[in-house]
Amino acid sequence: MAQVSVNITSEDLQKSARKYRKELLQMPVLGLSRSLQHMTLRPGIRYAETVGELSGDMQFGPYSETREDNSEVVINPRTLYTYFGSVVRNFSPNKIYQSMWGSDITKGEALKNTEITRKVLAYLTAQLGKNLNMVLWNAVRNDSGETSKDLFNGFDTITKKELDGKKLSEELGNYKVIEAITKENAVDTLKAVCMAADDMLTEESSVKLFVPKHVLFDYCEDYKSTTGAIPYNREYKQYYVEGFDNVNIVPLANKKNSPFIHMTVKRNMLVGVNQTGEEENVEVARFKAFVLQFIATMFFGVEFESLSKERLLVASIDGTTPI
Repeated sequence: MAQVSVNITSEDLQKSARKYRKELLQMPVLGLSRSLQHMTLRPGIRYAETVGELSGDMQFGPYSETREDNSEVVINPRTLYTYFGSVVRNFSPNKIYQSMWGSDITKGEALKNTEITRKVLAYLTAQLGKNLNMVLWNAVRNDSGETSKDLFNGFDTITKKELDGKKLSEELGNYKVIEAITKENAVDTLKAVCMAADDMLTEESSVKLFVPKHVLFDYCEDYKSTTGAIPYNREYKQYYVEGFDNVNIVPLANKKNSPFIHMTVKRNMLVGVNQTGEEENVEVARFKAFVLQFIATMFFGVEFESLSKERLLVASIDGTTPI
């Protein structure tokens, strides 16, 4: 079968952008999948939403017609901010197509331009999600910035702010000081972190221990050298902390050089998007001959739902040094 050269026009891309707008806006979220599978996506957030938890106590006692309980139910609010981001990218559609499939295709006339243009746009929007994922922890909001890292405050950035503000501390039970993790102390260190966590947190059915990837490697090396040929040591990779079968070690590439370990539950890690408003859009415009402009806008941000010891334990050396 003869090869078919493909030329993608601006009109093709514009039509696909309009037709598949909703699908394309979801592509950056799909690009977060490596992290988002351990977190909670919160759609419909436009600029800000108050989240948090209720705290308070109430108990039965022996029957009494005079006893009254005047203790208050307290709301511990936190605000999930989603920041409005934009990108305007000049690009050659045919060059992008070639980078994905080569200069020619061999599927014949059955392959329509609408399929190709849709994939080109999906490719571009997916790159936005991958770049958001890489700065999910260390992003720092900078109003005059130009990259994903400047768009929002990442989880580590929020953690440092709360640590400096004394909202994370050993006295509050949601913070623990540790030493740098190595192949010699990884098992003892992670076990110590889990043992320092509140009983309510360790009793959750599924707990996440977010760490840089080297921590898992060090843990496996230390575990292997510690247990040796003990019969129950059947696997080299240990994704759960010994003695805590419900605590899943989650090694993430985007946590490289992080100064923090986060022990928490999936519902406490909020990733905010909108996906419903008219402000968010994907469009293609002509820039000049052979070059088009890819234009996209989107709301995005992250936050912890709660800092309470029942939901979160943070461990670090000093809040700055990579663990």
